[in-house]
Amino acid sequence: MNLHLVRRTRRRTRLAAVAGVVAGALLLAGCGGSATGNEGAVKSDGSVDLSKVTLIVGDQKGTSAQALLKAAGLDDTPYKIQWQEFTSGPPLLEALNADSIHVGMVGNTPPIFAAAAKGTFKMVQAVTYTGKGDTILVPKDSPLKSVADLKGKNVGVAEGSSANYNLLAQLQNAGLKYSDVKVQNLQPADALAAFTSGHLDAWATWDPFTSQAVKQEGARVLADGNDLLNGLNFQVASNAALDDKATKAALQDYLGRITQAQLWAGQHQEEWSKVWAEQTGLTPDVTLAAAKERPVKVVPIDQSVIDSEQKMADAFSANDLLPGSVNVSDYFTDEFNDYVQQQAQKQVQKAGKA
Repeated sequence: MNLHLVRRTRRRTRLAAVAGVVAGALLLAGCGGSATGNEGAVKSDGSVDLSKVTLIVGDQKGTSAQALLKAAGLDDTPYKIQWQEFTSGPPLLEALNADSIHVGMVGNTPPIFAAAAKGTFKMVQAVTYTGKGDTILVPKDSPLKSVADLKGKNVGVAEGSSANYNLLAQLQNAGLKYSDVKVQNLQPADALAAFTSGHLDAWATWDPFTSQAVKQEGARVLADGNDLLNGLNFQVASNAALDDKATKAALQDYLGRITQAQLWAGQHQEEWSKVWAEQTGLTPDVTLAAAKERPVKVVPIDQSVIDSEQKMADAFSANDLLPGSVNVSDYFTDEFNDYVQQQAQKQVQKAGKA
């Protein structure tokens, strides 16, 4: 693994990197198509036979939607779910843009980069976990005391992830530019290895990786995003899935189930942390710590959500991390708001009766 990546300080270098993402997305899209594979589930009378639908869901090891549905007792879907696992949000969205999956959950930043790559998707459901679990970590014996001390240092981050915006926002808040640090673009597993072996001065990441580094490696939180970030996570669906009647029917049901499951996890932190540990291979004390740092709230997709994401997009553009401006409102739909809120209320009522 090359841990000494070239510092991206020039506009042309950054734009070339984004152009590569665009090209990669288009190449992948060329291998996919607009069909979802569920066209045959629509009956002659226009109704949908959900038993003939397969919903392809992108999952992240760190979030474990598959395990979450099962733990909450909500995995008895009338349609089949085919799960595909990804390391983080950016590769999940690449697969979504290529029509390789129908839906998946990502943090607040990956959709912005995917929108810059002219993605074919919509954000269809939103929850906030606050920004407390999004952190910049340093080794326990690090002399660094503040974000301002990161100037000139090697900082690991998965570019295009929620941690990427946290890093940018933290640097700006400390009076630094993104180009003032030496960014190492690393996915969580590689970043953890680099961090623990002393190749990184700091690591910008999110839970459960924050809790893993703190609990198992003695890492110290230099800063968290509690006061800077919106803490949003989104269910994102492909336009192809939204345009297909059968797939959309399964998608709506899935959004209701995952909404209830997310709230269930917040209501049953200890129970969920044990399941989460089994799924991720992390220890229960790590997943419990992460669960406690992730209070969940379902929020409707409205103008405040769009404005918050637009502010983030503008910040990336201003730092030459995106090619020009991005209008994020084109990548939202509120058509599932009412159904999602109904299912959220159902879970709240369940908890009240327990």
